[in-house]
Amino acid sequence: MITLENSRTNVDAYESFFLHQGEEGIHAFRKQVELVSQKLQEVITEADNPFIGKSPEDIKSEIQPMMEFTKETQSLKEVLDSMEDPILKNSLHISHEKSIAHLHCPPLLPGIVAELVIGTLNQSMDSWDQSTAATYVEEEMVKKIAEKAHLPETADGVFTSGGTQSNYMGLLLARDSFCHTYWDQRVQQDGLPEGFGRLRIICSEEAHFTVKKSAAHLGLGEQAVVTIKTDAHHRMKVDDVKQTLAQMETDNLLPFAIVATCGTTDFGSIDPLPELAEVSEEHNIWFHVDAAFGGGLLFSHSHCKKVNGLQLADSITIDFHKLLYQPISCGLFLVKDQNNFHYLSHHADYLNPVRDEEDGIVNLVNKSVQTTRRFDALKFFLTIKTLGTNLLGSMIDDTLELAKETANYLKGLESFSIQNVDPELNTVIFRFQPKASISIDGNDLNRSIQQQLLHEGKAVVAKTSFNGDTYLKFTLLNPRTTFSDMKEVIHDIEGIGNQLVNGGVKC
Repeated sequence: MITLENSRTNVDAYESFFLHQGEEGIHAFRKQVELVSQKLQEVITEADNPFIGKSPEDIKSEIQPMMEFTKETQSLKEVLDSMEDPILKNSLHISHEKSIAHLHCPPLLPGIVAELVIGTLNQSMDSWDQSTAATYVEEEMVKKIAEKAHLPETADGVFTSGGTQSNYMGLLLARDSFCHTYWDQRVQQDGLPEGFGRLRIICSEEAHFTVKKSAAHLGLGEQAVVTIKTDAHHRMKVDDVKQTLAQMETDNLLPFAIVATCGTTDFGSIDPLPELAEVSEEHNIWFHVDAAFGGGLLFSHSHCKKVNGLQLADSITIDFHKLLYQPISCGLFLVKDQNNFHYLSHHADYLNPVRDEEDGIVNLVNKSVQTTRRFDALKFFLTIKTLGTNLLGSMIDDTLELAKETANYLKGLESFSIQNVDPELNTVIFRFQPKASISIDGNDLNRSIQQQLLHEGKAVVAKTSFNGDTYLKFTLLNPRTTFSDMKEVIHDIEGIGNQLVNGGVKC
């Protein structure tokens, strides 16, 4: 028979693998943090380019051999050394001044430090007895952001993994609220009512793909999403929304949500929020604003008026890991009326029993589609307490100013065609388009430019499509990126483009 004493003979060997109050645990923690910090500093110091430039096949071939599980323990230093080249050096250096592709921001140091605290404390934000102090930090952070957005006192919110989850939650609450009001049916208990196929969501043709994805997950299908054309500035046309609603009434359809975009992925465009809010209120339709990108303007000094109307939304999506410089992931979902959270609340005896609610115990799982959830609110808390709103606002404003300066510079170059001469946020959409007649397809040419920039390690820029044509995109989230950096990247694009056109390099 194995006794308890014999089954625990390895306890001493575990001591150096956990952070605990004992001397060995504290020493091991300090040593391992120092090793990781030193290794990251070495790699970043040597990283002259935003990407090393290797092909996907080469990186995969370097990664695969080191992925076998090992039976015996190894020192952290050995493992860090073994992963330095295949993992760390092959990674994208998102904080580099010329890493300017996606809505993928350089993380601020307070947010990075907060990640260490989050991982160490390992709070789970579902129940109070797993996240004691963290519960109130998140609640107060939600309250402060709601105040910043000028939402009423009835507002509430919860931290999420990002825009996809937040948009899903907004449409989930909108659907269930409508079904409760229109059919007197609680979807949570009874399922979707007969006739749910008539439900419709209205958004612009440039809304984020997660609107359709959410409709699919909600059992409505992508066909439930009706897209509205945008104007010359890529903003949803309000008159077309009104006409669509009139047609839906004729067709006996049931529009239950209008989704406005505050910062489209490509053009950074902001739909006319006040006007759309007015239409929503007139027709008694839930108004959701996807401000995953543009929500950061709440902290801008010069551009905060662009998000006027946000306070009129029934629900709002904001991402802190875009324009607010937090490590992934860090999103926020806000509602104007906290009572709507009851559409997703579910009580489990072991986790958030009804008795807790009656006793005033706060279990945040009542407001989330997640159960286990990280203490992400700490990242923005530590950021705002160390930087202050003045410096944070200046960072945001500087990136928007750089976008305008870059767009104006491109406008003056003969070999470039620019789509958004006056950027709303900090994205610039353009393509290399030499005036001389060329035999190379322009779409292939611009795609090849983007790929060559990446694999030469000169810059990381994005590519996108507009009206069937391939365009290049700068997403200028890094306040350390200068106009000189941008001129260098544009010069490299022009050089590669001319080489491809004149040198016979195959696209």
